[in-house]
Amino acid sequence: MEFLYEYGLFFAKTVTFVIAIGVILMMLVGAAVKPKAKKGEIQIDDVSAQLSELREDFLQNTLSKKELKAHDKERKALDKKSDKEGLKPRLYVVDFIGSMDAHEVESLREEITAIISIADPKKDKVLIRLESGGGVVHGYGLAASQLQRIKSAGIPLSVSIDKVAASGGYMMACVADEILAAPFAIVGSIGVIAQIPNFNKILKKNDVEFEQITAGEFKRTLTLFGENTDKAREKFRDEIEQTHDLFKTFVSSQRPSLNIDQVATGEHWFASQAIEKGLVDVIKTSDDALLEQQSERQIYKIKYKVKKGLSDKFALGLSSGVNKIGINLLSKFKSLNP
Repeated sequence: MEFLYEYGLFFAKTVTFVIAIGVILMMLVGAAVKPKAKKGEIQIDDVSAQLSELREDFLQNTLSKKELKAHDKERKALDKKSDKEGLKPRLYVVDFIGSMDAHEVESLREEITAIISIADPKKDKVLIRLESGGGVVHGYGLAASQLQRIKSAGIPLSVSIDKVAASGGYMMACVADEILAAPFAIVGSIGVIAQIPNFNKILKKNDVEFEQITAGEFKRTLTLFGENTDKAREKFRDEIEQTHDLFKTFVSSQRPSLNIDQVATGEHWFASQAIEKGLVDVIKTSDDALLEQQSERQIYKIKYKVKKGLSDKFALGLSSGVNKIGINLLSKFKSLNP
């Protein structure tokens, strides 16, 4: 009997394991043959409703019964007045937190396309909450061009900087009709940098030869493994200067009142200093900007949400985990080595 019991238990475990594997395989096959869904979709959040709800929750917990009754009466009167006046002008809010490769521009272009298709240039406005320390030239050049689409459509554009908009980030910000910035936000860094390590001496030391064949004198200037020449360095430096000149020309075209030679040194400033140089227009956080617009406009946050598959979610989780481990190790290292 004991043998039959153990055998039955083993058999049940085996069947359970086989069924589990089968279910997983069916899910994978189903995912493979399932028709591809839309890559993403536009998500609209009613910021005005969120702010109103926050205010009402606070008042409900702080006003006396008498005060609350008077407040409710006043609110109903305002709601009735709003209904008679019709729809308020709208403020569309977009968040852009840029990385080095500016891949976020793929979502930005969708968000801006959606706004342009529904906004009324005579009444509506756009606010970009921008955060970026810059990155690749072509990526941030495209991001700035996306913001120019808003202006080309005749829609007033503001950019708000709460933390940082430097280098490529400022290339985007300068497109706006108005730049708002928190007092200690970092702006500027109108410059270009390129860095490349060279392992040629290590290869030579270990008797390793490196060969590179190119067609065209300057197809390759500086290399990782070859022996760099003064001529190649000079050409590379010229390319960097050309990019810097294009950057300065672009910023000047967007903000002609700037003394471009004074601010295009590659330096950055806090917004409270940058306002004196004309890099920003108003010292204000994005939170204050939204609260000021609350009574005048209906505020919507626009976000393009990309649908991620199983493999994408796994890769994102793995990347996030590795990033957290790196940050933790760096924090410990810094605490041990102040």
